[in-house]
Amino acid sequence: MHHEHVSRRTLLAGATAVALGAATGTAAAASTEVPSLWREFTRSPFTHPQIPYVGRAGQRAGSRRFPRPRTVTDVTDHGAVPDGTTDCAPAINRAVAAAGRAGGGTVTIPPGTFRIDDVIRIADSNVVLRGAGSGRTTLYATKNLTELIGAYGSRYGGDKSSWSWAGGLIWLAPRARLDSLVAAIRAKSWPFEGWTGNRRDEWTTLTTVEPARRGSWTVTVADAGGLRPGQLVLLRLADDPAHTLLQHMAGGGPGPSAYTWDDKTKLTSYVPYEWPVRIARVHGRRLTLERPLPLDVRPEWDARLTTHVQELTGSGVAGLTLEAVETPQSPHLLDKGYNGVVLQCAYDCFVDDVAVRHVDNGFGLVAASACTLRRTRVAGRGSHHPYFCREGSHDNLIEDFTIEQRTVPAPANTQLHGINVEGLSSHNVWSRGEMQMGTFDSHRGLPFADVRTDITVNNNGRHGGDASAGPLFGARFTHWNIRVTNGRAGLMKIDGLAPYSATVGLDTVTESDQIDVPDFTGDLHSRLELYGTRDVVRPRNLYDAQRELSR
Repeated sequence: MHHEHVSRRTLLAGATAVALGAATGTAAAASTEVPSLWREFTRSPFTHPQIPYVGRAGQRAGSRRFPRPRTVTDVTDHGAVPDGTTDCAPAINRAVAAAGRAGGGTVTIPPGTFRIDDVIRIADSNVVLRGAGSGRTTLYATKNLTELIGAYGSRYGGDKSSWSWAGGLIWLAPRARLDSLVAAIRAKSWPFEGWTGNRRDEWTTLTTVEPARRGSWTVTVADAGGLRPGQLVLLRLADDPAHTLLQHMAGGGPGPSAYTWDDKTKLTSYVPYEWPVRIARVHGRRLTLERPLPLDVRPEWDARLTTHVQELTGSGVAGLTLEAVETPQSPHLLDKGYNGVVLQCAYDCFVDDVAVRHVDNGFGLVAASACTLRRTRVAGRGSHHPYFCREGSHDNLIEDFTIEQRTVPAPANTQLHGINVEGLSSHNVWSRGEMQMGTFDSHRGLPFADVRTDITVNNNGRHGGDASAGPLFGARFTHWNIRVTNGRAGLMKIDGLAPYSATVGLDTVTESDQIDVPDFTGDLHSRLELYGTRDVVRPRNLYDAQRELSR
């Protein structure tokens, strides 16, 4: 049902059912506990001070079903040969482009190993590349992105390689956007990577937005003419000289007010905050949105709805393994670009039953929103970022994911992060994960309102982030039912680090190695509940429980 029809009685009844559903029988009930934070959340799910509402994260507002458009072609019809030696990238790209010209459709890849010597580009909406299963269809990649496109420096200077956090050997991005990125990289004009172009100037105002509160599903605009249900728009919030928008993202109050923002040049370059959202309904000047507002809308932030580059929507990759030729992992921040699957300027797209092996970086969300990664796996010689989520990526769902233990020892001067989030990215969910290595990499850049839930982690990675990118955490980060197998604290227990956040249901952990101090002074207003327990908290999975509340 829609949110408009969710009464408090419905929420409470649903909450009770979800919370207690896994605890059947007297013995089971005695071993579980519903935290007070959950009971509080059900009374104010869209405005709770510590826990974000993420019940509609993922493609098509969290739909369990992925698009299955009609099959329009098979890669073998375009010359692909599963012999492991023939370069099949041209044939696969021809098949994908043909599906795009047909208005969308599924491109199938039969079982076998297909060598690829180029990037596979999914650049048209409603195109799905589908193998026979991650254990049956393999794309064997022989070259890296530096070889295929060129060296990619950082727009912030230095000798870093941006292939350390951008680009994929399977790259889902709208055609014009992808072409412009490649052209800019080859011209050594290092681009911004988001929804408004390489210089962040490809947008026009649709209308201004009147003040509204975080959690509202409706906004009033100056002029709704030309706006329609189903339309994807950007909510654009600029900051003011006092950085009150950044303070708001951090929860507000004395701590964020006293923080020094002006010298955090990398962080301030991420502003304006751009949030893509579909319009669900237009009624006069009132718009109902697909998801509730992630932040307040205030006059001082020049709030407006704008256009953006053409989105990629309805596209996906499923049922295959991408295996790169095995090479030693590069020194930290000098990755060559043996990268896996990346979604960029994508909305309502998906990845399902896909494994990557021997990659520098596994699965990436770059200015991607409302996408789902399900049943994904990172394996092989070890990765810098097994998963990365950056450049203003919002409302994504990564569930049933696995980071396997590396097959070879880590070379000297390399780095392992884990599940990364940075760059004002918000309302993303990592759910039901097995991390045999890595960590919860909050990578500075003030990510906020993100959830990690029902995850087992051998916490042996390290988080990163440039000091100029500002705080590790904004407000409403939540770690819910986290099983730490090696007892290492490292960004697991966040009540002393993240403002207005929650740590619920966590093993006892001990500080060691990388020890952080809070970015903000004073009372962080963060909550810790059921600490020192394992699998006691109910509901077990915070995302699943929130999703059930609004059904």
